[in-house]
This record gives sequence, C-alpha cells and structure tokens, in this order.
Amino acid sequence: MPAASSRKNIEHVAKYADMLSAMGTEPRLRIMQSLLSAHPDGLVVSDIQSELEIPNSTLSHHLDKLKNEELVHVRREGTFLRYTANTDALQELLQFLYAECCTRNKAVKPQNIVQLCK
Repeated sequence: MPAASSRKNIEHVAKYADMLSAMGTEPRLRIMQSLLSAHPDGLVVSDIQSELEIPNSTLSHHLDKLKNEELVHVRREGTFLRYTANTDALQELLQFLYAECCTRNKAVKPQNIVQLCK
C-alpha cells in the first residue's frame, strides 16, 4: 500500500490530468481564454456564445465539462448564467507544472516562463 504522501501525489496528478483533459479541446481552451480575458467579471452564456460562435447545445456541454473539473464557477443572475474562470484552480495547476519543470530538475529556466507571461 502506498504511503499517504504518495497516495496524495497520485490523487493530485489524476486531478490535474482531468483538468488538462477538460481544457484539451479547442473550443474549451477558447472558452477558458475568453473567461480569463473577462476576469474577474466573467461572461454570461450569450456573450460567450456570440464571441466564440459555438452553438448553444454544444456550448452548454463544454461549460459543463469545465465546471465538473472545477475550472470555472457559475452563478445565476436572474435568467442568465455567468461563468468565471476559477483562477485558484488554474494557479494550482500551473504551480504543479512549474514545480515539476522549473524547480526540481530545471528543465525550463523560471525566468523563461516569466518572460512569456509579460
């Protein structure tokens, strides 16, 4: 039986893999990009739909997938649903990737990551 820390790491890796998988389609990645651009206010579904030109039924499916993996938050505003990017979850995912590639084995120089973000 794996040690508790090893089990926890396995659970984290599985969680991050699911998150990456949820963003692993072009429409969902575009949705995330739009929500991040509109942060912190987010967007209502009709705005996402008109911006990305995704049919409503398909958009609903993509948003559900992102919500199920806790990549987005949704709140009701009257008859509208407003979606926002879950920046805490994204930060956790990026920290995991950063730790693996930039601090443990220095596969990527940290300053290169920072330069990309500027």
